[in-house]
Amino acid sequence: MKFDILTLFPDMFWGPFAHSIIKRALEKGLLEINTINIRDFTTDKHRIVDDYPYGGGAGMVMKPEPIFRAVDFIAERDGRVPENIILLSPQGRKFSQNIARELALKEHLVFICGHYEGIDERVREGLVTDQISIGDFILTGGELAAMVIVDAVARLIPGVLGEEMSAADETFSQGLLEYPQYTRPREYRGLKVPDILLSGDHGKIARWRRQQALKRTLAWRPDLLEAVTLKEEDYKLMEEEITVDPRQIKD
Repeated sequence: MKFDILTLFPDMFWGPFAHSIIKRALEKGLLEINTINIRDFTTDKHRIVDDYPYGGGAGMVMKPEPIFRAVDFIAERDGRVPENIILLSPQGRKFSQNIARELALKEHLVFICGHYEGIDERVREGLVTDQISIGDFILTGGELAAMVIVDAVARLIPGVLGEEMSAADETFSQGLLEYPQYTRPREYRGLKVPDILLSGDHGKIARWRRQQALKRTLAWRPDLLEAVTLKEEDYKLMEEEITVDPRQIKD
């Protein structure tokens, strides 16, 4: 999958993308991430990308010409006009795991990172096919939002995660918060791993995990349950306590 990111600050990206899962995916050729400096498409010696807003007002507005030329560059490079050009904007639809899944089905995404007081409206009218916000707050620019979305989408590309089931089990993937996770040691500072996880009874462990996911979601994010179709078994799980016979516990 290919990402092109139009930005005034391309160097911001290579810290986050030069480590861990994204780095390995790039090395394997599963992802291609290009940062394109909007300033490279200016025509004046000062490489000016902004100007005062018509009609007055505070701040500066990003000019349309460099952004249009940057998209033209992508079109000439690829031999076709990009189909998915996303403006990172607080006016966009709010990003979610469902949108990440939707974007992961695309072969190529172009992100435009805004700055200052905004972008000339003609960019929105003439180029943009989608607008996405990562939340109801204002950032200095679109770069951090682009990083978040690339990371969330990349995890859904086949082969990017080491174990294919990992993405399916994570928080929001089933519409619920994720169940609690534990590893060694069995006891630490008086805090113990639940006995059921040591029982070896995979059926009971699966039911316990579902129960914990439901209870956590009900307690911490009840709004998520409105979009989840719960079965009768789920309601029972939220009421009962799943235990194991101590003799089942493995050392």
